[in-house]
Amino acid sequence: MSLRGGQGPRDRGVRVPSLRMPASLAGAGALLWPAISAVGLAIIAAASIAILNGELPTLGGSGQIGGPVKTPTPSNVVIVDPRSNVPGKLVYVKDGNLWIQSGAQATQLTTGGNDAMPSWSLDGQWIYFIRTTAGTGNFPANGVVRTYDLRIPAVVRMHPDGSGLQTMLSGRISKGSYTWQAFIRQPVPNPDDTTIAMVTDYPDPTVNDVVLKLLDLKTGGVVNPKLAEVAPLGHQDPAWSPDGGSIVYVKDARNGTQGASVLERYDLASKSVRALTGPGYLSPSWSPDGRYLAATLSTSFGTDIVILDARTGAELLRVTTDQLSFDPVWSPAGDAIAFFRVDQGVVDLELVRLQGSAPGWTIGDTVPMTHNAGLDAGSRASWYIPPDELPTPGPSSVPSVAFPTLHASAAPQGSTIP
Repeated sequence: MSLRGGQGPRDRGVRVPSLRMPASLAGAGALLWPAISAVGLAIIAAASIAILNGELPTLGGSGQIGGPVKTPTPSNVVIVDPRSNVPGKLVYVKDGNLWIQSGAQATQLTTGGNDAMPSWSLDGQWIYFIRTTAGTGNFPANGVVRTYDLRIPAVVRMHPDGSGLQTMLSGRISKGSYTWQAFIRQPVPNPDDTTIAMVTDYPDPTVNDVVLKLLDLKTGGVVNPKLAEVAPLGHQDPAWSPDGGSIVYVKDARNGTQGASVLERYDLASKSVRALTGPGYLSPSWSPDGRYLAATLSTSFGTDIVILDARTGAELLRVTTDQLSFDPVWSPAGDAIAFFRVDQGVVDLELVRLQGSAPGWTIGDTVPMTHNAGLDAGSRASWYIPPDELPTPGPSSVPSVAFPTLHASAAPQGSTIP
C-alpha cells in the first residue's frame, strides 16, 4: 500500500526486514488517514482504515465501498468555483503536486508528483511541505543484508512563487553500515517560524514510533518531548496555538478494532499535557484568537466538522452533518472554515461561513471551492491571508486563552533525539 507523503520501503523481491515499524506501516496507519477510505484506494486498505476508525464511509451515491466513483478532472486541472473568491491564498495538493488557490483561480506550484502536506508560515513567506524522493537502502533480514527501494521523505520549504527551495531535514538515515529511511509527516511551523512541529520516527525507526517531535530551524536539531503514546500508534495532526505556546495534537489509540484517538494539548513552557477530548477527534485547526478549535469528528457513520472549546474540549457546534467532511482549516480572518468533502470517491475543497459572534455562531451556506478536483485527501489545505486583508483589529491581536493546569499531568522534559 502506497500513500503520498508517507511512502515506505519496497523490498526488491524479498520480504521487508523485521524492523519495529512506525505507526504508518503498523496497524495505526489507518489512524493517519481517517477519511481516505472513501477516496478510491484499494478496497482492502480502505476497509481496514474504516474499521480501525470505527466507521465505514460511503462513496457518495453508492452507499458501499467499491461502488460507483466519479472521474476527477485531469491531474493538471483544478476547476475553481467563482463564488469561492475569498481573501488570501489556500495551498493544497493534487496528484502529489502543490497548488495555490487565490481568488477564483488555482495555479499549480510544483511538478513531479512527490509533494504532500503543505503548511504556510505565518508571514506567508514560506510554504513547508514533505517532498519524497526515490533511493535505495540496505538492511539485514533473516541474517542477510538485502537491498530495498526507498521513498525518502524530507521537510522542505519554498517561497509561494516557487523560488528558494530548501531542505530542512532529510529522512535518509544511517545505522552502522546500513542505510534506511525515517518517516516524516505533517510539518507545521510555529508562529515565529523558528520551529517545526512534525510527527516522525526520525532518527531511528527501529526504536521509535511516529510521534510528535520538534525541528529547530536554526540549528537543525530535533527534540523529542517524549509525550505519552499508545505504542506503536503514536501521534498525528500537530497544530500550533496562535501564540506559539502550545501544540494540540492527536494521540492515536484504539478500542479493540475501532479507533479511539483523542486530542491532547502540550504546553511548551510548563511541559504539561492534558487530554482535551474523549475518543473520536482528529485534525485540529485553531481559530485565530486561540479560543476555539475546528476538528474532524469520526463516528461509526463517517466524519464531520465540529467546533470545540480550546480550553475544555467541549463540542460547541456541529458544522457539517453529511458524514463525508474532514480536515478543517480555519480562515485567518476568523469568519469561515474550509474543509475537504468526498463525493463518490472524489475529494473537493468546500467552505462554510460562520455568522454571528462566537460561541453562538450560526452556519451560513456551504460554498464549493473546487469542482470534481480529486484533491489528495492525505494532505490537508493551509490558508494564508496577508495583514492588509484581515479585519481591523486583526484576529491575532486577541490573546490566546491559556488552558487550566488542573488535572494536567507532567510530561517529561524535552530531550534531544531520539
